[in-house]
Amino acid sequence: MQTNHLLKTLKLSTHPALYLTAFLLTIGLAGCQSSANPEDNADEATTQKVNLLATAKLDTARLMPVNNELNLTGKITFNQDKVVKVFPLVGGHIEEVKTDLGDYVKRGQVLAIIRSGDMADLAQQAISAKGQLAVARKNLQVTEDMSKAGLTAQKDLIAAREQMQAAQGEVNRVAERKSILGGSGSIYVVKAPVDGFVVEKNAAQGMELRSDDPENLFTISNLDQVWVLANVYESDLANVKEGFNATITTLSYPDRVFKGKIDKIFSVLDPESKTMKVRVTLLNADFTLKPEMFANVRVEYAGHEQRVGIPAKAIVFDKSRNFVVAVNSRNQPVVREIDIFKTIGDITYLNSGLKPGDRVVKQNQLLIYNALGN
Repeated sequence: MQTNHLLKTLKLSTHPALYLTAFLLTIGLAGCQSSANPEDNADEATTQKVNLLATAKLDTARLMPVNNELNLTGKITFNQDKVVKVFPLVGGHIEEVKTDLGDYVKRGQVLAIIRSGDMADLAQQAISAKGQLAVARKNLQVTEDMSKAGLTAQKDLIAAREQMQAAQGEVNRVAERKSILGGSGSIYVVKAPVDGFVVEKNAAQGMELRSDDPENLFTISNLDQVWVLANVYESDLANVKEGFNATITTLSYPDRVFKGKIDKIFSVLDPESKTMKVRVTLLNADFTLKPEMFANVRVEYAGHEQRVGIPAKAIVFDKSRNFVVAVNSRNQPVVREIDIFKTIGDITYLNSGLKPGDRVVKQNQLLIYNALGN
């Protein structure tokens, strides 16, 4: 305030020498004010460095076994435990097909309608069985009355009861058969036994079917889980075990990474390619992965060498060199240059630059790196 007042006062003067003197005096006062307490400035700089860590996330450099990786090729396939083939239970003529290849169907949904002579015969059998039951019931009643009057032998009564039981059994058999097949009259309805996608369709309108036809009409699979079958060469078999972590990428979605574990090793070598298949089961809730997609499978396995490891995302690449933002003993961020051995997955192994126990920034490290003036 005093400096501004002095300038305003001297600007009113027309003497050049006085104006120059006032300008130099103003600079001197400003310089004195800025350098009055250098210790306070140092404390402020330290506080600013510490404040840089307020939004940062830290991790610790650790001595760990160096993982190795094995790159395999494979493909997405159906989870065979969730594949259902739908066969016709009767012969006949397909009148209508109500679904198409690739459709998603619900359990109980109608897939096709068949007009069947077998169903017509079954309906006739039901009528006949009920008639025979009525006759057997009437005969039993007459025989019981005659037996009470002493007009018939005991063996006739027993025979009438057996005929009654046989007639009732036939009625039950036909009713059970009808409940299994469903439909009514000569119509047989093919229904989906489970929820899923129609992944195979062999039915067409107008097709004639035999009751002993071995071909299925539809195949339904629920794709919320899929298998990844990968090929392992004979030379790499010793490095693959059940339970190992696997990372899968596809050509269709190169930016997406799917993670799973090897849950089965098929102990059979292909005689031509000399490879053995391993399986990874993946959750596929959004149905992104489709059967027959090509897949790259990266399997990690532990090595024998140990090195210092840090999160790969903590590294800053600048000026053709690699750096990390470390935290010193006074809880201040400092930049350190590192020498990378190799990166496997999310872990980077180092030749030099950090020692076990050193803390590094793994989030917002680039902002802190730039703020430190590097």
